[in-house]
Amino acid sequence: MDRNPSPPPPSCNQEDEEDLAGGDCIGSTVYSKHWLFGVLSGLIQIVTPESAKSGSDDDEQQMELTEETENEICRVWDMSMDEDVALFLQEFKAPDIFMGVLAKSRCPRLREICVGILGNMACFREICVSISSCEDHGQVLLQCLCDSDPPTLLETSRLLLTCLSQAEVASVWVERIREHPSIYASVCFIMSSSTNVDLLVKVGEVVDKLFDLDEKLMLEWIRNGTARLPDQPQEDSEEQPVFSFVPSILEAARQIRLIRVLQNMEHCQKKPENSTESDPEEPTNCGSTQDEFHMKILKDISCEFLSNIFQELTKVEDFIKVLREVDKALAEDLEESFPSVKAQT
Repeated sequence: MDRNPSPPPPSCNQEDEEDLAGGDCIGSTVYSKHWLFGVLSGLIQIVTPESAKSGSDDDEQQMELTEETENEICRVWDMSMDEDVALFLQEFKAPDIFMGVLAKSRCPRLREICVGILGNMACFREICVSISSCEDHGQVLLQCLCDSDPPTLLETSRLLLTCLSQAEVASVWVERIREHPSIYASVCFIMSSSTNVDLLVKVGEVVDKLFDLDEKLMLEWIRNGTARLPDQPQEDSEEQPVFSFVPSILEAARQIRLIRVLQNMEHCQKKPENSTESDPEEPTNCGSTQDEFHMKILKDISCEFLSNIFQELTKVEDFIKVLREVDKALAEDLEESFPSVKAQT
């Protein structure tokens, strides 16, 4: 009886192509598992080199990434916004690798990227709960808030805000922050000294969310008084700056508005320059008058901005009352400068 011949057995090349076409993709994406494994393996080698060499050359290499390595890790950062990729990273314990990098690496760019990837992954509830449930991970991430690198601080703040916004784990993070005394000093330091608007805004959002979750902690921070930065030698304590919460948050608000107003002033300043070019006979001795005018605008807008901030603090009905207990002179000065913030009687 005649029948159709059986198809020939697949060759090795055909099997490889089928694996590449189906088995190597992450979920429904076109991203390659094999490539991602290679990048993660490279990360492990960066922080745990096989050779136990030591010296200044190795230290310098740890502070910088090669262009190729940076591009690859940044690609993972972009990929981690996809849920399939994030779940794949979680399945293969990638957060443990990133935490190891944060604990061991001194390269600011590498630390920023790793926190950024974790921040993207934490946007998905299951992963956020998993990361938050590990006490060691929590301590490593909170320690990143004491970092000196602004981009790393920004990504850390974004990650903390994401976790605080997840109802299942928010209380865990509030308790960790309460038990981590250096967080208070670090937040005060950032708000009182940073000129990075994005960082100031994000840290402000973290503090706002934190106070929404725990008003008792809010009152404790307001009453805390001064604090010094952690990990500083005791012998230089007299020369170290001290920070307190209320002046720090006022300085952050002033800095944010100041930078934005100065940007607008720069834009406005270009207009007279353009008009002068078109009309060369126009007198140019009005520079000081324009400066005074701009400064008046700056002062008025800053005062209005601060006044609006205090009016919006509805969650802190006794703000001035509490502040008076901590710093009576500052409370009286604020009441005199901004009558609208006087405590209601």
